[in-house]
Order: sequence, then structure tokens, then C-alpha cells
Amino acid sequence: MLCVDELLTLELFQQLSQEQIYWVCDRAKEMELASGEVFVKQGDPPRGFYVMLAGRVSITRISEGIEMPLGQHHAPAFFGEIQVLTDEPVPVTLRALSDCRLYEISSDDFRTLLHSCRGFERLIFRAVQQRLRGLESFIQNREKMAALGTLAAGLAHELNNPAAAVIRALQDITPALLELQRMNFVYGQRQVEAEHTEKWLKVRDDGWDTVVTRRMNAIELSDREEQLLEWLEDYGVEDAWKLAEPLAAGGVEVETLAQLTQRWKDDPTELKGMGLRWLALSFDVMCTVSSGLRGAQRISQLVQSMKSYSYMDRGAQQIIDIHDGIEDTLQLFAYKLKQGIEIRRVYDRSLPKILAFGSELNQVWTNLIDNAVDAIASKGIIELATTQSGDYIQVQITDSGAGIPVEIQSRIFEPFYTTKPVGKGSGLGLDAVRRIVENRHQGTITFASQPGKTCFTVCLPIAAQQL
Repeated sequence: MLCVDELLTLELFQQLSQEQIYWVCDRAKEMELASGEVFVKQGDPPRGFYVMLAGRVSITRISEGIEMPLGQHHAPAFFGEIQVLTDEPVPVTLRALSDCRLYEISSDDFRTLLHSCRGFERLIFRAVQQRLRGLESFIQNREKMAALGTLAAGLAHELNNPAAAVIRALQDITPALLELQRMNFVYGQRQVEAEHTEKWLKVRDDGWDTVVTRRMNAIELSDREEQLLEWLEDYGVEDAWKLAEPLAAGGVEVETLAQLTQRWKDDPTELKGMGLRWLALSFDVMCTVSSGLRGAQRISQLVQSMKSYSYMDRGAQQIIDIHDGIEDTLQLFAYKLKQGIEIRRVYDRSLPKILAFGSELNQVWTNLIDNAVDAIASKGIIELATTQSGDYIQVQITDSGAGIPVEIQSRIFEPFYTTKPVGKGSGLGLDAVRRIVENRHQGTITFASQPGKTCFTVCLPIAAQQL
């Protein structure tokens, strides 16, 4: 039986009358935990209110698949009041760090005490407020870190291909340039007239325009490559297949090659095929440089998007174009949007700029777009639309997913409420969106959902104001 003196070591129970204390002692059930034993798991249904008079338990929460420590309960302590009051699943895991002695007070008995003593009620709600603030602060920090990790992973994924292209270009171009120099030296020794040389240079320069600015479609390229391969083999060029592809990419015609090589048709020396190899290698170098340049430009674009997304080197509050933030977010989500996801943009580019916390609004777009991607299960349509509605800019993010069940629609903005499995969602994403839109920008966020369509609408005031 629970001892009155032990119970009074907690300030909470000092608020009760002697009669109420004896009532608690008579109804409390004793429990014991061995060191290392899990008392309650995250996601379990509520069980009751507990008073721990001996021992120590750890408090952890699974976030992104990792069990993160939140703190500890040291005897004498109490816990379980939040789940009794909200009837929600337990948001944390409790594990004994030493042998523990606890007493369980049933949910009904706890509520009876709560309603019968104002002092007891006041201390309980203070504890609830403090614990929820601590949990919310932890999860918000984890949400930010998780979002940063997601964006960092996406950025690394997007940077990988262009970075590889730049590396390949640097690796391949050096031996190619050396070979071109050798060919130029050999050709120069033959003292070919300048007029003939100019014809080769013109074909090369025209090919540069074809390679870079007027790239042929696959069918046209394949047809030309077959024609060139046949001619090169008839001409007697060794490994003709290696030359056919770059010459085709440069838009070279068979007739042109025939004219250029007429004088060397019966030449038994290296010069017979060297001009063709020089031309093909020149186009190869052009393609390599062009590929490396596109890779470097893509890297620069991604870095600029990340810088713009986070509003680096700028104050927290700026005059912004709402479309820039949305597009920067899409750039960083590109790795998620490639497989079966269609992005439709319906932008009103004439919208005025607004005074806003740019990086915080980008968190809004990140959460809403990420939720839309999850909703359509990587296959469907996400539509992004911007319009002006009176004194507000309106941003709509619509997905073609299964929709939000009617029975939970009233709860999706509640802190800690999530439909995702334990450890996959904190329930603070949409709560953070709501606070950023409503509290930080004096805007509104609403949604409408049905099977096959969910639309979130964010309205932000146009008039500049001190936020």
C-alpha cells in the first residue's frame, strides 16, 4: 500500500486534503520495473497516471528512425497526465535506467482528483504546459534538422551528375588536346595550301554550332551516323565506328568529307585518315567541353537556389517575389520529382512583391510540397498556382493523391497529430506551416480535400507592414 509520507514528498499531493491522500493511497496499485525494462513505448495507448517513488527512467522519442533522448524522470516524480487528459497515444518511450517502484492511479481516479482540488489541478496543468513546450521545442528542432537533411541529401543527389560530368570532361579533354596538337604538327609539315586548310576549319566551326546550339534529334542523328559509317568504311578508315558518331553530331555530310579527302584518297600515309580523325576528335572535344560547361552551370544554379532558399547574406525580412521561393524549393526537391510526378505551374507573374520572412515561407512551401509528394505516392500531378485575391496573394498547392479522410480533416493542423507511422512524422509540419502563415505573416491557410484532389491555399497580405 502506498505510504502517505512517501506521497507527500511530491508538492503535487501536498495540495490534497488528508482524506483525499488516504483515498489515493487506498486506490493506487504498486508496480515494479527492472533496470532496462521498457515501461511504455511511443505510440502505445494511454494507461493511467503514475507516481514514481524510487528509481530513474529515460525519456526517448523516435525521430526519422533514430531514438533520440529527451530527458529523464528521477524519483520522486509523476507522469502520464498528458495522455489521460488528451486520450492520445504516448508520444515518448519510457525505459527504466535502474530498478523502479511506481504506483498507478487509474485515469478515472486521476480525473476525479483533478476536478476536486484546485491546487492539484493548477500544478498538473503547469506540468503539462512545461512538458509540451519542451517536447514541441525538441521536435521542432528535429523537424528543422530533418528538413535540412532532406534538402542536403537532395542537393547532393542533384549535384552528383553535373559534378561527374565536369570530372569526366577534365579527365578526357587533356589527352584529346594533346592528340590534336600532334595532328596539327604532322599536318603543318605537309605544307598544305591555306585555302584547303580553311575548308577543314570551316567544317569544324560549323560543326561547333551544330553541337552546341542546334542539336539534332535522335532519329536524324542515327540516320546520319549510318551514312557516315558506310562511307568511312568504304574510304578505308580504321575503326570507322569511332569516327561516325562525333562526325554525325557535328552535322557533317558525306559529300563534304568526299570533297575534303579527295586529294588523299590514294595516299598510303597517315595523312589519308588523319584529317577525318582530327575533325571527329575536334567534335569530341567540343562535346566534352559543352557537357562540362552544362555541368558547371547546373552546379552554379543549384548553389544559387540553395543560397536563395535560405536567404543567405540577407536580413530576415525582405521584399520578395513569391515565385522565387517556390521555384527554389522545387529545384531542391528535383530528385523527388523525377519519377512519375508532373509539376504544373499556373503562375500570375504580374503579382506584386511582398514584405515577408523569405526563409520561413520557404519552410511552408517545403512542407506542403513534401506532403503533396507523399500523398501521390510518387506518381501523379502537383499543381502550383498563384493569383491575387483582393489585398492578398494566393498560393495554391494541389495534388492528385488519395485525399485526406473526412474524419481527420479537422485535426491536421493540431500539434503532434500525424497519420504517419511512429518515427516517420512528428505532427508538427502543418502546425509549423500554420504558425508561419498566420502568426508571422498575418495570412491564412485553408484546405479542401476529396478523393483524387487535395488543395492547400495560402493567402499572404500584399500591403507592406512591420511583421
